[in-house]
Amino acid sequence: MTVHFVGAGPGAPDLLTLRGRDLIAASPVCLYAGSLIPIEILAHCPAEARIVNTASMSLDDIISEIQSAHAQGLDVVRLHSGDLSVWSAMGEQLRRLRALAIPYTVTPGVPAFAAAAATLGNELTLPEVAQSLVLTRTPGRASAMPEGETLSNFAATGATLAIHLSIHNLAQVVTDLSPAYGTECPVAVVWRASWPDEKVIRGTLATIEMLIDESINRTALILVGPALATDTFTESSLYAVGYDRRFRPQSADSPFAESGSDHSGDGQ
Repeated sequence: MTVHFVGAGPGAPDLLTLRGRDLIAASPVCLYAGSLIPIEILAHCPAEARIVNTASMSLDDIISEIQSAHAQGLDVVRLHSGDLSVWSAMGEQLRRLRALAIPYTVTPGVPAFAAAAATLGNELTLPEVAQSLVLTRTPGRASAMPEGETLSNFAATGATLAIHLSIHNLAQVVTDLSPAYGTECPVAVVWRASWPDEKVIRGTLATIEMLIDESINRTALILVGPALATDTFTESSLYAVGYDRRFRPQSADSPFAESGSDHSGDGQ
C-alpha cells in the first residue's frame, strides 16, 4: 500500500501529468482538496473508488482515512491543487506518514505561477531585465512569514515576484514594493489561472488597486516586475550566430567539436 501525493495542476483538467492521471486511475481511494480541485479530474478514478473531499477535514481526520486504507492494503491518491512543493501542506502529512511507516510517492503538478505566465504570454526571466523569479506570499492566519522573508527585501533584488495567497493584502503589497520598483512598475493579477472563468488585470503599482474589484479573491496570483511589460531586452546568446555550444560547435578547435552526439549536455 502506498499513498500517492499528486499535484493536480492549477485548474484546467487537462493540465494534469500522465503519471498523475494513471495514479488516480489505479488507486481505490482518492482524497482530494475539494475547494480547489476541478471535479472533472475525479473522472479518472476507478468506478468503485472511495472518493473523499477533505476540504472540511482536519489533519487528524485525513491521516485517519489513510490509516484505514493502509489497514486494508488499499493505495491512496492524495490530490492537491497546483504543485506540491509550495504551500500545499504536504510536509505535515508526510511527517505523519513517516512516523507511521506508511510509504508514499510524490508526483509534481503544473504550478499556478506557470499557468499565470502562460495566460499572460510572458517569459518571467528576460536577459538583463530579470533572471530570477521569487515565489512568496504575505503573512496570513495559517502561516506567518519567517524573519527576513519580506517583500521589501525581495524587491531589492529587482527579480520578478510571484506573490501567492495575498490578494487580500494588495494595499500592503503596493506599499512594500513601490520604493524599490517605482510606482510605474508593471503588475498583473491573474484570478483562477487556466480555469474557464479566469480573469487578468494588468496595471502598475500606482493603478492596480483601483482596477481590482471584489470578485477577485483568494485564488488570485499577483505578478510584479519589469519583465512583465517590456520589449526592451537583450537577446540571449544561446541561439546567436557564432555562439559556441555543444550542439553547434563553431570551429574545429571548439571543445564541443567532438561531442555533438553527447545528449548529456545543457538540455537546450
